[in-house]
Amino acid sequence: MKSAFIRKVLAIVLCVASFAAVSCSSSQDGEYGGEAVVGITQEPSVFDPHTVVAAGDKEILFNIFEGLVKYDHTGELQPCLATDYKIADDAMTYTFTLREGVLFHDGSEMDADDVIYSLNRACELMPNLETVESVTDNGDGTVSINLNSPNSELLPYLTAAIIPEGSGDTIGETIIGTGPFKFESYEPGISVVLSKNENYWNPELPYLDKATFKICADMDAAVLELQAGTVDILPYLTTDKTVGLDEERFTTIAVGSNMVQLLALNNAVEPFTDVRVRQAINYAIDREEIIDIVMNGEALPLVTCMSPVMGFAYDTSLDDMYNQDIENVKLLLEEAGYPDGFDMTITVPSNYLIHVNTAIAIADELSEVGINVTIEQVDWATWLEDVYTNRDYQTTIIALTSDFAPYDVIYRYASDSSKNFINYSNENVDEIITSIPQTASDVDRYDLYHDLLYFIADDAASCYIQDPYATTAYNNRIEGYEIYPMYVQDMSTVKIVDN
Repeated sequence: MKSAFIRKVLAIVLCVASFAAVSCSSSQDGEYGGEAVVGITQEPSVFDPHTVVAAGDKEILFNIFEGLVKYDHTGELQPCLATDYKIADDAMTYTFTLREGVLFHDGSEMDADDVIYSLNRACELMPNLETVESVTDNGDGTVSINLNSPNSELLPYLTAAIIPEGSGDTIGETIIGTGPFKFESYEPGISVVLSKNENYWNPELPYLDKATFKICADMDAAVLELQAGTVDILPYLTTDKTVGLDEERFTTIAVGSNMVQLLALNNAVEPFTDVRVRQAINYAIDREEIIDIVMNGEALPLVTCMSPVMGFAYDTSLDDMYNQDIENVKLLLEEAGYPDGFDMTITVPSNYLIHVNTAIAIADELSEVGINVTIEQVDWATWLEDVYTNRDYQTTIIALTSDFAPYDVIYRYASDSSKNFINYSNENVDEIITSIPQTASDVDRYDLYHDLLYFIADDAASCYIQDPYATTAYNNRIEGYEIYPMYVQDMSTVKIVDN
C-alpha cells in the first residue's frame, strides 16, 4: 500500500465570466486551444462516478473519469487504463495489463492499489458487479478480477471509474480522475467548467483548453443560445428545433440513440397492478402517430424494453405485439373492472420537452378509450427524488439510458434491482437475469435474452414508445464531434477551426 496519501483538495470556483465562445488559441498546427460550450438543460446533481444515476451527469463525468476499458463512438469497448485484457475460458477471471505512466489530475501516478481500491468501492455501490469476489495485484503490471461465479457479461461494467486510493469519501467534492479534462468549477444554474488535462496519458488529446457545460433553462432557451453563438454544441434536439438553423453556420447530425422512451407504469400502484390494465394502455396508443407528432418521424417504435440498436439481443418477432387495437382495449378494461376507464396522472420532468410533448400526445390518445390523464410537470430534482428514488408516482415518461450492453438494459427488471423504479417483478425474468451471465454459449445467451424480452412485453411491464434519434446541432467552427450510442458528450476529440 502507499506509505503516504496526500491529495490536493480542489476548490469549487464560482465562474462569473461570460460564456461566449472564444477563438482558438495559437499552436504549431492550429488545432489546439480554445473553449467549446455544450448546452445542457439538466442541473448536475452528482459528481461521484460510482453513485451517479442521472444520464445528464454521466455525460459530463465521461470526460473526467476513466475505467480499465472505455466505449468509443461506435459503441465498441476499447482498452483505456488497461492496455490489454484476457478473459478466462470459464469466465471466472478477468486479467488486465495496466497502462504505465497514467497520472491522476492531482499529479499522482495511478497504480494497482488505486485500481483495487476503486473496483472494490464500485462493487459496493454499483449494480451488476456482485459476482466480483476479489481484485488482486499480480505484481507484474497486471491485476486480476476474480469472480465467485461465471460472468460472461462483466466487461461493460469495468468502465467503472478508477479513482485515487482512499478518495471515495470526498470524490464527489474533490473530483479527481484520469480523463482528458479536469474539473475546474461548478456554479449551480450556470455551468460546469472543465479544463485540459495537460498530463493526459494520450498526448494527442484533448484539443481544447476548456470544455464548458452551460446550464440552460429549457430547450427553447438553449436553441437561442446556439443561434447567438454562446453555445457551440446542443445535443438531444427534437427535429422541430433544427428547423431554421443556418446551414452555413451549423451542422445537424442524427443517429440511433439506444435510449428507450417509455410511459413507465408503477406496477405497485392501482390500477397498474393489473396486467390487463397495463396491456390495455399498450394497445391504446399508436406509436407511429406519436413519433410523427413528437419527433417528426425521427425515431424507432418500441414495444419492449430494448432498442433494436442493441443488435443480437433484440427480438424482432415482438415488433407487432402491440399494434393499436381499440376493441381489445375495451375488452381488457372491462375484464379488469374499468369499463368506463379511469383517471391517471403522468408525472413528467419539465426540462425535457420531448417527454412533455409525448405526455400530451399519449393523453390525447388515451382519452379516446376513457382514460383521463392529468399531466404533472416537475423539476428534475423533484423527479429524481419522488419518482426514481422514492417510487412515489403513478406513471411517468422518461428515456432510460444504459451502457452499450444488453445486460445493462435488462438488469433493471430484476425484482431486487435498485434501478427497478417501476416495481416490476416476475420470477421467470429473475431466473433468466441470473442465468445469462452464467451461460458461456453466445447462442444460448441470445435465446435467453429473447425469452426475457417476451416475458417483459407480455407482462406489459410498462408502455414502451420509441428510441428517439439522437440529434445534435453544432456550430461549424467545431470539428471532431461524435455522437455516441449512449449518453456521452466526448469533448476530447473536439477542436475549434476557422469558419
